[in-house]
Amino acid sequence: MLNLVLPLLIGVALLLAVIGAVRRIRLWRNGRPSPVALMAGLAAMPRRYLVDLHHVVGRDKYISNTHVATAGGFVLAAVLAILVHGLQLDSRILAWGLLLATAVMFCGAVFVARRRIDPPARLSKGPWMRLPKSLLAFASGFFLLTLPVAGLVPAQLGGMLVGLLLLALVIWGLGELFFGMTWGGPMKHAFAGALHLAFHRRPERFGGGRSTGLKPLNLDDSNAPLGVEKPADFTWNQLLGFDACVQCGRCEAMCPAFAAGQPLNPKKLIQDMVVGLAGGNDAAYAGSPYPGKAVGEHQGNPFSAIIAREGQGLVDAETLWSCTTCRACVEECPMMIEHVDAIVDMRRHLTLERGQTPNKGAEVIENLIATDNPNGFDPQSRMHWAADLALPVLAEVKRTDVLLWLGDGAFDMRNQRSLRALVKLLRAANVDFAVLGNEERDSGDVARRLGDEATFQSLAKRNIATLDQYSFRSIVTCDPHSFHVLKNEYGDLGGQYVVYHHTTYLNQLRQVGKLQFSQYKGGRVTYHDPCYLGRYNGEYQAPRDLLAAAGVTVVEMERSGFRSRCCGGGGGAPITDIPGQQRIPDMRMADIRETGADLVAVGCPQCTAMLEGVVEPRAEVLDIAEILANALQESEVHS
Repeated sequence: MLNLVLPLLIGVALLLAVIGAVRRIRLWRNGRPSPVALMAGLAAMPRRYLVDLHHVVGRDKYISNTHVATAGGFVLAAVLAILVHGLQLDSRILAWGLLLATAVMFCGAVFVARRRIDPPARLSKGPWMRLPKSLLAFASGFFLLTLPVAGLVPAQLGGMLVGLLLLALVIWGLGELFFGMTWGGPMKHAFAGALHLAFHRRPERFGGGRSTGLKPLNLDDSNAPLGVEKPADFTWNQLLGFDACVQCGRCEAMCPAFAAGQPLNPKKLIQDMVVGLAGGNDAAYAGSPYPGKAVGEHQGNPFSAIIAREGQGLVDAETLWSCTTCRACVEECPMMIEHVDAIVDMRRHLTLERGQTPNKGAEVIENLIATDNPNGFDPQSRMHWAADLALPVLAEVKRTDVLLWLGDGAFDMRNQRSLRALVKLLRAANVDFAVLGNEERDSGDVARRLGDEATFQSLAKRNIATLDQYSFRSIVTCDPHSFHVLKNEYGDLGGQYVVYHHTTYLNQLRQVGKLQFSQYKGGRVTYHDPCYLGRYNGEYQAPRDLLAAAGVTVVEMERSGFRSRCCGGGGGAPITDIPGQQRIPDMRMADIRETGADLVAVGCPQCTAMLEGVVEPRAEVLDIAEILANALQESEVHS
């Protein structure tokens, strides 16, 4: 009887899975077009899955090994089960292969079950709690059914009761792992995830690459939406990416806004987009809610507004404005989902179409339009801080090796100290440099993160037009936000430049012997990695090398490197100022206190401002340029 029923069951499960896949694909295709390399993406998918994805998963060795056994065992077992039991191929070799695959899968499923006995708070519960049982049912059912085929037990062994029990296990496993993979069960991430990796909207991220610049809007296309108002305004492969979420909660655990009690949870946000993709409400969501917001109150569909003008939509606006755009969620996501892209896309609609940028957002944007800087300072006062430095201005010299990009920190008395220190270091190394002076405008970073793509592009194009008048080899700046925008986002508008953060450039000068430092004799020092230098641009080592060259032994915080906690200063967060239970910079200063450091070295004016805004007593905050300039004062080589 089993020989007759099994092929039918497997065939029905496969048919239903195909129907579910077609249905899911139709939902994704509600999104806007996005060109992809179809065949190249499919060909690259195995490597992206086995290498790039597992590079992220591998940060948790327990889960990495478990996933290899469970997922690898399942894929092999599913193929062999179709051949051995579906197509009834009489092969001892295939049968033995199926036994091995199901055994490996069973072992992996046991470890999945162990993790679910007392799961971390970040893991979603609900249907996910039954997944280990379903994995065990599939593996054990097909293992036992394959024993006679492999010749290990007589085919007649067991009666009707045993046969029914085995069928029940197989039906359970097939239902969850075949049918549920495309109809919305916990295994949905496997089907959507594979296609997401193949058709990722940022293929540059794979193979060790990096892609962090925001995608530009075509403001000349009157038919293109200005940002995302409804789920169908996302590109189809963004919708596909949302469906790939495994609800592991790694993004939730790393999110500074969530930890601060602000109404943002990256995992919940992605699941709300999945609700909007198919239509419905979030009542079935079984993970951590947005802090201070109940589950079950949000609803939507592919063609209704995500942020409702009246009533309750998929998401509340303050959820979007809580984000610091630090990319901690993106960095941690094992499915490589782009949370920040989605958030900024939705902000664009609120800012450009509705004019609903909260708190000081509208004022900052007005200042950028009127004065080319976010605080409304007189543009002609940009160089007042350097009146005694006789800095060469590019309009006068026309040509230089290094263009020193001052950034809007030139208007800030605290950051002027960092700029003066950098000038001292460049002169000590005999670098040929100049500044734009009053011709420099805001880079546009703040406008873009607040969703005002029009103001960003206006500022960027004017800066590019200015830069095109002059000759220089590279741009150096103290500001990671300006560094990132100039390096990674101006290119889409025609501005291609070699751009260095000042720590990278200073480290190059040190390596060729142009800078030498006396040995640091102060107290304990820790280093705070700026998000836009580290996670956005992969520069973690140069600041540490510079500190080491000055005799500083860095005492690392627990959250450092690619897992550095955001200071709270990015993404316009200090401007939108969404309240929470605590402040993000206070949490970061608590991390600093845990090291016992007397001094925290930074490489970003916004980080400096946020950390120095913490109530004392606290560690002293100095830019790396200030630390190095102080070391130069005692240097016998550069006095």
